[in-house]
Amino acid sequence: MNVTELARKLRINTKDLLDVLPQYGFDIGAKAIKIDDKTAEQVQRKWRFIKRDMEEKRRKDQEEAKEKEKEMRKELGQTVALPARLPVKDFAVVLELPVSQIITELMKNGILANQNQDIDYDTMAILAEDLGFEVKKAEENEMDEEKEEARTHDLEEALAKAENLKSRAPVIVIMGHVDHGKTKLLDTIREANIIDTEAGGITQHIGAYQTVWKDPKTKNKREISFIDTPGHEAFTMMRSRGAQVADIAILIVAADDGVKPQTKEAINIIKAAKLPFVVAINKIDKESADVQKTKTDLSGQDVLAEEWGGNIPMVEISAKENLHIDKLLDVLLLVADMNEEKIKADPDVPAVGTVIESHVDKGMGPVATVLIQSGTLKKSDKLVVNNEIYGNVRALKDYKGRTIDEAGPSVPVQIIGFKVAPEVGDVLDVSKTSEAKEINIKKKRTQQTGAEKDTVAAAESNDEEEKKKTLNLVIKADVLGSLEAIVASLGKIQHDEVGIKIVGKGLGNITEDDVKKAQSGDATVVGFNVASTPVAEDMMREEEINFLQYSIIYDLINWIKEELGKMLSDEKIITELGIMKILAIFLKEKGSMIVGGKVEDGKAMKNVLARVKREGVNMGKGKVTDCKVGQASVKEAIQGTECGVKFEGSVKIEEGDVLEFYTEETKAREIIFK
Repeated sequence: MNVTELARKLRINTKDLLDVLPQYGFDIGAKAIKIDDKTAEQVQRKWRFIKRDMEEKRRKDQEEAKEKEKEMRKELGQTVALPARLPVKDFAVVLELPVSQIITELMKNGILANQNQDIDYDTMAILAEDLGFEVKKAEENEMDEEKEEARTHDLEEALAKAENLKSRAPVIVIMGHVDHGKTKLLDTIREANIIDTEAGGITQHIGAYQTVWKDPKTKNKREISFIDTPGHEAFTMMRSRGAQVADIAILIVAADDGVKPQTKEAINIIKAAKLPFVVAINKIDKESADVQKTKTDLSGQDVLAEEWGGNIPMVEISAKENLHIDKLLDVLLLVADMNEEKIKADPDVPAVGTVIESHVDKGMGPVATVLIQSGTLKKSDKLVVNNEIYGNVRALKDYKGRTIDEAGPSVPVQIIGFKVAPEVGDVLDVSKTSEAKEINIKKKRTQQTGAEKDTVAAAESNDEEEKKKTLNLVIKADVLGSLEAIVASLGKIQHDEVGIKIVGKGLGNITEDDVKKAQSGDATVVGFNVASTPVAEDMMREEEINFLQYSIIYDLINWIKEELGKMLSDEKIITELGIMKILAIFLKEKGSMIVGGKVEDGKAMKNVLARVKREGVNMGKGKVTDCKVGQASVKEAIQGTECGVKFEGSVKIEEGDVLEFYTEETKAREIIFK
């Protein structure tokens, strides 16, 4: 048999096959062209084991190489400066490592994230140190520090105005190391210990939620609010404040793992914030659990258990098996009672709260979850942040996604009505409505999104889109003058929905490093009067990375404008028509229903779309194909009229539901640059 044919069957390069066979007793010669059939059969039979062994050796070699790289970095004292947050792909660029390697390292630490997801400083620091880097925090902008100080002052000032103080639900934050059970504990509390009319307890949460704990012995009910995201950014950002979002912290430590880097960080944050806290020693159900060692490790961090003469309550639990969760909640409420004077608020003043989550929803526009700390927030209240009016409260939703009319102290509430998304950590203060000025939307969006050094026409928030679409570029030029001219020209290209992000730039030919940046940043490589190295060219071909060369700036700019035009989405135009309250169900068929009701606002129409709302929650949508008043089919039924409609869709309408009639059309738009 021809050696090349055998190599093809085994799916291996011929040279590599000749190199590997002698290692497994098949010495056929380094330059052999043919192999006898008997030997070939033996090779094929054993190939599965040979391949497995080769892969194991390759894996070990890779690990050794990585370890050598790590040791080399340590010897060289290679230092990286990391900001508070970065997308995974940008973190990879900072470390000059493939994004796939970073994702793998995250998985090893129990974190599933794609290249576009943000990771916080603590997580980046742990990974970077594991990879042999020395880590330091990137220097904070003085303006940011001043901003944070202003936030602290504003919050303390607003809370100090309260007079008619009443007890409120304690606010709890759970902190600890990766994979020590923070999320599982929250899930167990939510599912097993909520007294609620709905089966299954909480059906939806919005960054924070409330539970009602029923003491098994006394049967007394107590509300508890939880910040839903363990180690939440909102808490981290506000650790230096005198008045915190959280009243009490749970420090969760796995009994089989003990004190780890993030445990230490959590302890420092809790102590800096001067928060009372309870230690939950988790995973006591595991055979490898060592509670005493865990307590000893904690004592080394000046966290001493009550039974050891300290003042920190410690509860041994298993979140997985729901062991002693009731005891943990009892202890939390006991700590809350001991700090009763601090856990009070005035519900009768204008609302004050802190933004704990903020994003832009495609349907609702900018949305923020705010934990109300004082007063009561109501519909139509002005949304005052940083002495600017960000909008009016259009709708409020509780932790279940239900529409509510108001939200009082310790209530986490999702607010719809912002013109621009506030930042996490911003203070909402309705009491400053009279002195606040209307926000400059365009300016604010620019401030929020135009701060990246290497970003041209940086991504902005949009009322209709979560974020601006960007064309990512790696640019190499022959001389500095050309590079500066290109960057300056790109800076003039600005649009509300699309933009340009430079993930890498420099002088000289395109190299392997440039390709790596393009790969991790999902970017196109652009060369201006430069060539590419053979290695870089092969990499771009193999990884299917787009590579363009130009010698005239205008040609480059025109290509960019064309690409941005392709990214521009169609305009969606929605026209609200009317609202009908469902009073009766007349007919149910597969995929359709005939229902009757009264038009409460606007008009009901046929051949339009309709949303189905149940207790303020959107259950889905469908199409109205007919509308009747009495026995007569009509085009429309006006406000105050009782009518019947035929609804086509998968949603099962119930009596008491509301139909919202509307039309929707899309229209292509031409791209017009500012």
